[in-house]
Amino acid sequence: MPKVDPTKHILVPKHSKLSEAEQKKLFDKHNINFNDLPIILASDPAITHLKLVKGDVVKIDRDSPTAGKSEYFRGVQ
Repeated sequence: MPKVDPTKHILVPKHSKLSEAEQKKLFDKHNINFNDLPIILASDPAITHLKLVKGDVVKIDRDSPTAGKSEYFRGVQ
């Protein structure tokens, strides 16, 4: 049976890792820290290809019918 790549599915939004500088900018802008972010597991099929480790931050770009594009952030556990 062929292996399925979940990142190619139409319902899976784009996931990308934030750099250290981008994380700092995000935390400073919203006056938050890593523990304030919702979590995403490193074993989540949508991000396993990114080779993330605990403590990384993931940016999720979703299409929204009302807002156009929306950005969401998750802390990797």
